Amino acid sequence: MLSDISINKKSRPIGIETAPHLLLIRPALSNGNDIKGMLVAQGYTVSCVDSIRKSKLILANNSVALILLDMDLMTEAGPQLAHEFCGVDCVILVNEQQAYLAAEAMRAGAIDYIIKPFGCQQMLDAVKGALRLRQSIPNLIATSAMSLQVLQLARRAAKTSATILIGGESGTGKERLARYIHDMSNRAGKPFIAINCAAIPESMLESILFGHNKGAFTGATGTQPGKFELAQGGTLLLDEISELPLLLQAKLLRVLQEKEVERLGSHQTIALDVRIIAASNKDIRTLVAVGQFREDLFYRLDVLPMSWPALRERPDDILPLAEYFIELHAPQQGYRLSESAHKQLLAYGWPGNVRELDNVIQRSLIMARGLHIQAVDLMLPSYTIESDDALPEAFSAPEGLSETRRYAEFQFVLETLRRFRGHRTRTAEALGMTTRALRYKLAAMREQGIDIEQQLQN
Repeated sequence: MLSDISINKKSRPIGIETAPHLLLIRPALSNGNDIKGMLVAQGYTVSCVDSIRKSKLILANNSVALILLDMDLMTEAGPQLAHEFCGVDCVILVNEQQAYLAAEAMRAGAIDYIIKPFGCQQMLDAVKGALRLRQSIPNLIATSAMSLQVLQLARRAAKTSATILIGGESGTGKERLARYIHDMSNRAGKPFIAINCAAIPESMLESILFGHNKGAFTGATGTQPGKFELAQGGTLLLDEISELPLLLQAKLLRVLQEKEVERLGSHQTIALDVRIIAASNKDIRTLVAVGQFREDLFYRLDVLPMSWPALRERPDDILPLAEYFIELHAPQQGYRLSESAHKQLLAYGWPGNVRELDNVIQRSLIMARGLHIQAVDLMLPSYTIESDDALPEAFSAPEGLSETRRYAEFQFVLETLRRFRGHRTRTAEALGMTTRALRYKLAAMREQGIDIEQQLQN
């Protein structure tokens, strides 16, 4: 589980009932919609300025929830919106000829755009959607501009019934994003069913997906509905869809086309009303090119493609996620990340993404010698000791360490030793310590009665 909350760097969650303060930045002689009038009529507080310079005066003296920026001022704003506006979320207003500016602004940190001319409802929906991104979001931590952009796209996708294909590396939180789409849709009160196509034996996968009747195969002692039936009226997530065998890909394609399913051992069709979301950590286009994935199924799934960025691409999410995991695994115990731990977390590349961060935080809670988690407690591969004089204190198990934490620490060292077949130098590198530090650690383990060489043979 990743989170039950969304963290707002600026302040409390924003809702319409708190009369959010909006900042509208557009040329003084702009024609068209009376944007301020329509927003004020909906209960918002709106400040209007006609230059970036004036907007900074408003931002310096007021708590602004959202900026609406007309792209006619883009040359004045420059490409770095996040820096210009101190991290305040920004929605941009563009005409059809300014598409390239919209793309540039989105890359620079804007979370949404509206094409001029627009209707009153379009503007209100865009503002409400942008403000809602800073409210409590179940199962997700979203702080960085890149994450908020993905959630904004997900909200739009949730309003449709189209099939969605989510890409992204392992551990980024693709299932959480799928759940978010479900929760934002009109199917929110219906089932959300997730199945990992890579975690189920091929011989069982068809039965689990489509269900079976009694006697359909050896061992089928009763009737069992499949995941499609269980998700009726709701959403079915097909995680790691790239691992689905070609034969089942053909059957899945038929189900998606016909919107009906047959259980194994039955000739009766069951009509389906299910929203399909597929996810994969592989490039399915590449699999299609080499014949490992059906092209027709790919195009059936890839109606609304989106991607959850790797954690290293959204560094503003790292510390909020880390703090969340601390509270999740050690609630109300007062653990805090030190400045050195902050630097290590932000400097690391996170190949395992959010899942790896969760594991690292759990490990640090075991290794920590006090309530302040230090960089050494994270045991990241990039960690290096600045002073050998600190090694005995930093790495030997102090008397105050509980037996559970001591055991977990020793087990982690032994597992790493086994992985490198007892090679001390490579083990030390993997643990993020010098070989001298590893010698201190092994000596402490022997003092506790652990036979290192015998353990390596097990």
